[in-house]
Amino acid sequence: MIIEDLLIVMKGSMGRKTLIIIVLVGGIVGSAYGVSENDRGAVWPGRKWEQARPEEMGMDAAILRKGRDYALTGGGSGCVIRYGRCVMQWGDQTQRYDLKSTTKAIGITAVGLALKDGKINSLRDQAKKYHPSFGIQPESNIETGWLDKITLFHLATQTAGFDKSGGYTKLMFEPGTKWSYSDGGPNWLAECVTLAYGQDLNQLMFERVFGPIGISTSDLTWRNNAYRPKEINGIKRLEFGSGISANVDAMARIGYLYLRRGRWQGKQIIPTWFVDMVRIVPQTVRGLPVVKRESYFNASDHYGLLWWNNADGTMAKVPRDTYWSWGLYDSLIVVIPSLDIVAARAGKSLNKAGDSGYKSIEPFIEPIVLSVMQEGGRAAAPYPPSPVIKGIEWAPADTITRRASGSDNWPITWADDDNQYTAYGDGWGFEPKTKKKLSLGIAKIIGSPPDFRGVNIRTDTGERIGQGAKGAKASGLLCVDGVLYMLVRNTGNSQIAWSTDHGKNWKWCDWKFTTSFGAPTFLNFGKNYAGARDNFVYLYSHDSDSAYKPADRMVMARVRKEQIRNRDAYEFFKGLDDWRQPIWTKDIHDRGAVFINPGRCYRSGISYNAGLKRYLWSQTIYGKDDMRFKGGLGIFDASEPWGPWTTVFYTEQWDVGPGETSCFPTKWMGSDGKTCYLLFSGDDCFSVRKAAFNINDN
Repeated sequence: MIIEDLLIVMKGSMGRKTLIIIVLVGGIVGSAYGVSENDRGAVWPGRKWEQARPEEMGMDAAILRKGRDYALTGGGSGCVIRYGRCVMQWGDQTQRYDLKSTTKAIGITAVGLALKDGKINSLRDQAKKYHPSFGIQPESNIETGWLDKITLFHLATQTAGFDKSGGYTKLMFEPGTKWSYSDGGPNWLAECVTLAYGQDLNQLMFERVFGPIGISTSDLTWRNNAYRPKEINGIKRLEFGSGISANVDAMARIGYLYLRRGRWQGKQIIPTWFVDMVRIVPQTVRGLPVVKRESYFNASDHYGLLWWNNADGTMAKVPRDTYWSWGLYDSLIVVIPSLDIVAARAGKSLNKAGDSGYKSIEPFIEPIVLSVMQEGGRAAAPYPPSPVIKGIEWAPADTITRRASGSDNWPITWADDDNQYTAYGDGWGFEPKTKKKLSLGIAKIIGSPPDFRGVNIRTDTGERIGQGAKGAKASGLLCVDGVLYMLVRNTGNSQIAWSTDHGKNWKWCDWKFTTSFGAPTFLNFGKNYAGARDNFVYLYSHDSDSAYKPADRMVMARVRKEQIRNRDAYEFFKGLDDWRQPIWTKDIHDRGAVFINPGRCYRSGISYNAGLKRYLWSQTIYGKDDMRFKGGLGIFDASEPWGPWTTVFYTEQWDVGPGETSCFPTKWMGSDGKTCYLLFSGDDCFSVRKAAFNINDN
């Protein structure tokens, strides 16, 4: 077993002093979401990768060889990296291969640089802002009236509408309405970045990316543009569509840069939030009609920013957070964050059908995944183990307290009168039940487990009726300065109401979140918001307009606690800066991911455990079963509201139904934080289960 020191540096905001905590973590470290964000503990290649046997890195060599052997049916070279160490390689590691469309995934890195440097303000900017002659060849493009609508985002997601060829191609459809694989669109994007810098992209990338991560000009070359004039404004014109030749060592280093979320040996080369954007399917892209579907199938369901991914679970045995570059002849840079793996492969084609179906590459990727040896089977958690909480001992299932049968949801908050207030949906609440079924009802919780009791609060201004998605339902509750605030979903998208008399009367904001935040919840601290981190209130939701559709990521907002009713006061989490401090934006369209679990992000509840000084985020893991009675549960923790998140507990099949929402009520946490109660809506009840946290000794 390898033991590393994990250095967690948290620079407090709001004028707080820098706090440095050193935690000793046992086990193999180097996860893409834990140690990787800190320079100590992460393993970095020198001139060569450090070598290790597969078994030393928790992998089965025999299974791993199946992936290698399949890759070798197309000859060539390859390597597999885990925890920063090379566990298997084949072929000539120094031979360069024409990577074709893998160039797209490498080239998009220059866009990340441009965003970091402020050369590009936003991917939502019009392309013509950076390229005055954008798209005007052929002239028929001007006549469409679509050129002014094309953004950098469209170019980066294959939704701009340009035809396939890398030259000057016609527009086939209005931007953002379809998905069509193209070299021409990415090539326009390359020109926008070239003009933004006024510099040859090859020179820029070697200075800022390739050189710093150990790639030399003998490892990687970038040919001249094969489809358009060699220069633009006197600057060498390169392509994103194709053009890079590289060896598998260089490919693996690029993959490792992305695995480490854009960081390399203490330097943030590209923003973490940009890497998070690259690897998931944008909300506005998923489900778009695909041009030439016979060749590209449902590509819009598993394509990010010029990288392919498994967000929709097309490869059933491969983690959904897996993403990869993909070029003709099946050049691949595969990144699997949840397993801390990078694999690279180049050679002759594995794809006899010549299409973008995953069947041709699945026999390479799947054995790499299945080679990982974990207790109870393949690891599924999207984040590494918590450095603080080793696990949870759940009370036996037959000790679960269930009340208010037939009602669900149950967001909860600890109010100034020392009671807790909650809300139920599609039911009748506690005994004595209401005569009429409510989509939104209010209740008060008196006492603590196992002797608590629930009392319905009748309110004409707060209650709503309507079954399922047709009825407004509470998704979050918070008490601040004696005022109850309620987040309400199914209102297109969500809305805020408040009560100054503990739930008897409610007033409603005249505005709504109409972009994302389909099922938002509040971060809860102590009684009446006591012990809050600062003067802000924090909101979280899966990144969907609907409470009923899962997402690839969670998003986050904040507002000063005295401004909760003011929409203009809200800021949205974009990502972390080079100092790992949060970046906030007023523009909801620039929101970034605070948590990623492709296809699994759904409803949740979050609270602060003051005894352990950890934020606890309880999430229902979206699945095909009726989650009231069967399904998955994830408990994640962090030292700050924005992470980095680690895993306390994760299963895709809990021993009881997790319900569609859950949380740890702060009133029911022990003073040392080690004993808590999970409130969840399993079995369509107000369900309460005792949980004991096992804490790391160090």
